[in-house]
Amino acid sequence: MQKYRPVSLRRVKTYSLGKRKDKVSLDALATPPFKGDTFKVFIDKLPPILAVDDFRATVRAIVRARGNRRPVILGMGAHPIKVGLSPIIIDLIKNGIITAIATNGACIIHDFEISFIGHTSENVEEELQAATFGMARETGKHLNKAIIEGVKKGYGIGKSVGKMIYNSRFRFKGKSIFASAHGLDIPATVHVAIGTDIIHMHPDANGPAIGEGSFSDFKLFTSVVSDLEGGVYINLGSAVIMPEVFLKALTVARNLGKKVENITTVNMDFIQHYRPRENVLRRPTINKGSAYALTGHHEIMFPLLAAAVIEEIGE
Repeated sequence: MQKYRPVSLRRVKTYSLGKRKDKVSLDALATPPFKGDTFKVFIDKLPPILAVDDFRATVRAIVRARGNRRPVILGMGAHPIKVGLSPIIIDLIKNGIITAIATNGACIIHDFEISFIGHTSENVEEELQAATFGMARETGKHLNKAIIEGVKKGYGIGKSVGKMIYNSRFRFKGKSIFASAHGLDIPATVHVAIGTDIIHMHPDANGPAIGEGSFSDFKLFTSVVSDLEGGVYINLGSAVIMPEVFLKALTVARNLGKKVENITTVNMDFIQHYRPRENVLRRPTINKGSAYALTGHHEIMFPLLAAAVIEEIGE
C-alpha cells in the first residue's frame, strides 16, 4: 500500500485579489433601516442580490402585465385564506391587478365559512377523534346546493359558489374572494379532486355535479391560460393540484395553437416542492419566459408582494 504524507503548500500559486472577478461588491450591500422609513424606502434598501432580485423582477412583471392589459392569474391552495390574506387578494382584484383566480376545492370551504360566520379552520385532531371532522352542516349544505344548482345552469363551481355568496345575506360576504370575483366578473375557477374536501362527505354531495362543475372550470381556466402571453401566473401555496392543472391547461392552450411563450411564472410557498418547481417554473418557461421562486410564509411574503406592486403602480 502507498504510504501518504501531508503535501507541502510552499509551491501553491496565488494571484492578486484585485484581479479576481467577484459576485458581491459594495453595490450589493444593504442599507440599514431608520425609524419612520416608508415601505418604498424599505424595499429600496434591500440588497440587490438573489431573492431580492427575484422579488423585484416579479413586481416589475406584474406591473408590466397590468400596464399592457395582460392577465395576472392567481392559482392558490386554501392556506392563504386560512392565514388571513383574503382582504389583500380582494383588494388586488378590485384594483385590476389580479385578473383571474384558480383554486383547489378547499378554498371554497374556507371562503364560504369566513363569509357565512366569520371564522374557519377547525381543529382536525379533536374533531377526527369524535368522528365529526368536516361535518359542519351549513358548509356542506350551502356549498353542495350551490354547486348542484349552478351546474344545472351551466356554471362551473367557482361561479356557482361566488354567485351564491354574492346574492346571500351573509354578514361577512365582503370578505369572500369568490363573491368579489363574481361581482367584478372575473374568472374564478375551482379544481377538485374527489374525496379531498370535507363537503364530499356530506349527504348533500352530488358526484356528477361536482365533476361536471370542476371540468367546466378546467375548460374556463384553459381559456384564461390561452391568453397568458405577456402575463403572469402565480402559484400561491398549492403543492400538487394547481401545478398539475396549470400544466395541463397550458398544454391544451399550446396544442390548440395559442401562443403562450413569453410568460412569467412565480411560485410562492414556505417550501419549494417538486411539482411547482417543475410544472409552474421550469417546464413552462424552458424555451422562453421567466420563472421566480419566492420562498417564505404566505402571511408575510404575499402582503409584501402586494404592497410592492401597489407602491410601484402608485395607487
